[in-house]
Amino acid sequence: MTLPKLHIGDLTASFPIIQGGMGIGVSLSGLAGAVAKEGGIGVISAAQIGFNEPDFRTNTVNANIRALKDQLKKAREKAKSGIIGVNIMWRGRHYEDYARTAAENGADIIFSGAGLPADLPVCVEGTDTKIAPIIGSPKAARVILKLWARHHNRTADLVVIEGPKAGGHLGYTREQVAEHANDGYEKEILEILDVIKEFEEKFHKKIPVVFGGGVFDKKDILHYLSLGLSGVQMATRFVATKECDASDAFKNMYVNSKAKDVTIVQSPVHMPGRALLNPFICAVRERRMPVTNCFHCLKTCDPGTTPYCITQALIRAVKGDVDNGLVFCGANAWKIDKITTVHNLFVELTEGQEVVRD
Repeated sequence: MTLPKLHIGDLTASFPIIQGGMGIGVSLSGLAGAVAKEGGIGVISAAQIGFNEPDFRTNTVNANIRALKDQLKKAREKAKSGIIGVNIMWRGRHYEDYARTAAENGADIIFSGAGLPADLPVCVEGTDTKIAPIIGSPKAARVILKLWARHHNRTADLVVIEGPKAGGHLGYTREQVAEHANDGYEKEILEILDVIKEFEEKFHKKIPVVFGGGVFDKKDILHYLSLGLSGVQMATRFVATKECDASDAFKNMYVNSKAKDVTIVQSPVHMPGRALLNPFICAVRERRMPVTNCFHCLKTCDPGTTPYCITQALIRAVKGDVDNGLVFCGANAWKIDKITTVHNLFVELTEGQEVVRD
């Protein structure tokens, strides 16, 4: 079966595949541009995106804004006419500044989760940038869409459902993650689709809904399309590609991982997170790692009590110090057995056959 296109208002992706945003530094212009060029939607993570800027430690916000502009420009040059999005975590400080920067610098769509991005519509006013909340339950979908309707007289252009098998920060309790370990979250997806229909009727527009979390191959994509979804979001599969912006050591953590290595860790964001077990996770489970340099990155983080600095942990990992950093991943990371290219991965995902030689 040929995969359908994904229509988001006046934007059209050749394939219904969104590459999930991965921070810090895992999905920048290299990966996002390559995905968009292949006909998917490439997504840059705005999380501490300026970590390679020389003044990142002393001038963090400006470094992040400068880097976000630069990465959007580079992704656009690589993607040509492809669709480029930006993922911005609501719990991050200066959220509005980053969202406005993304919109003013040509982001086609902003994806936002880890909370309810109440003022996202204001941040894109006067631009063509689409907005897509990332939610995990029918209640969350109804709350954010009612809020946008009441206060901004508009609705989402696309909705992303992130299920309990997603990577990184999870909008679920550990108990909920365990409860859905062996299912595809189908019951909740159908309930969310019913909620979205109410707002489609209210605003007389199609609101495509995509699902992310455990989507691994074309069979999975077809399954979720059969439920009435418009597409899928995939992140983990894109880590082990040559174009991914993370270090080779980071990518090889995925390639060499086993099922038992995929675990849940508590994050300073005050949410559970899925990551690969390594010496760093073992250490933070036994003792607190005092923060020596606070980047003031999170609204909910107290540097005096946080178990560790998540910015430092993620930067160490993406740069290759994987034993002393935090390596986020999805539930199926252990299934990856090699590093490929974005092009060959798209062939596999859209045609259902693996390219033997890269």
